[in-house]
Amino acid sequence: MKNLIDPHGGKLVNRIYEGKARDYLLDQLPTMEKLIVSERELSDLEMISIGAFSPLEGFLGSADYLSILESSRLHSGCPWTIPITLATTKEDEKRFVVDKDIALCDKDGKTLGVLYLEEKYEYDKEREAKIVYGTTDTAHPGVAALYEKGDVLLAGKVAMISRPDHGELTDMLLDPRETRLLFYYKGWRTVVAFQTRNPIHRAHEYIQKCALEIVDGLLIHPLVGTTKQDDISAGVRSECYKVLLDKYYPEDRTVLSVFPAAMRYAGPKEAILHAIARKNYGCTHFIVGRDHAGVGDYYGTYDAQKIFDEFQPEEIGITPLRFEHAFYCSECGGMATAKTCPHGKESHVFLSGTKVREMLAAGETPPPEFTRPEVANVLMKQYAGTEK
Repeated sequence: MKNLIDPHGGKLVNRIYEGKARDYLLDQLPTMEKLIVSERELSDLEMISIGAFSPLEGFLGSADYLSILESSRLHSGCPWTIPITLATTKEDEKRFVVDKDIALCDKDGKTLGVLYLEEKYEYDKEREAKIVYGTTDTAHPGVAALYEKGDVLLAGKVAMISRPDHGELTDMLLDPRETRLLFYYKGWRTVVAFQTRNPIHRAHEYIQKCALEIVDGLLIHPLVGTTKQDDISAGVRSECYKVLLDKYYPEDRTVLSVFPAAMRYAGPKEAILHAIARKNYGCTHFIVGRDHAGVGDYYGTYDAQKIFDEFQPEEIGITPLRFEHAFYCSECGGMATAKTCPHGKESHVFLSGTKVREMLAAGETPPPEFTRPEVANVLMKQYAGTEK
């Protein structure tokens, strides 16, 4: 399709097997060894299969794995910052034979995909933690998840034969080939993507609309894969977006779809991965705000913006839009950033995600300077069981 940005690596991957190819794999399942995989690995399987992780066609082998740690690139030279791997234990790996298929199952035993095993290799978790997450502290949720994985990685191309169940979010799920087709028919040459794992608030709305001033369309793309236990649920977050879009956004210039990736909380490294994925969805621009994909105080406030300078713009392809921390200023009477507001912090209204969760748990309504009343109502119903 003309006028759309090329996928990362030049080709949109499709590893979803349908028709006779799927029937063949289903017939072969009884002969395959089975592997129960984690929710994060199932999410990665889906992201690979739908093309969101193009040019990846499967879980990474040792050459790509080591290249990412050494240079933030695949072995081919294509920029990539986080290894996408499938793990098992040393005891269990003996069941799996190179050049044979493995059935990839969820915790209930349902087979969602097949891995054609090309390689088995061990890896250094501590080294990966230092390079990808910048820490080996197990209090970091990404590091903790890494250390819980098995000690042997299984590599090879995948085939997805059944999609994970996204429940109430299924109707909001658009794959890269679908968003690309949608943008094409809308005539959008430039599209900005916005990602969050938190409910939308006034600062989000402000930077989204600033971005929308310079592009044809906006893809609001909340992450709905595995997150921290204390994060607000994907269903509630998505409902917040719906009520806000109904009243405050131009319908013909905005698309809402969910992003089925798992959250790694890898800060700068994950910002690059998120940008590349949105490029695969057909977006030309990507909003990178304060502490993108961060957690705690492991990363600097704008480290996720600075990392884009480590690559040539044409290598990443998608353009990062770097926004300062936004807030409501009582003196200005509206939303602003340090670039546009001359007033002191005493005039600024800002609430962290943690503070908002504490307010909701205590039955307190977040102020309108922080979030629209329609969004506050959704959150209050979830947390306090009240309708305000």
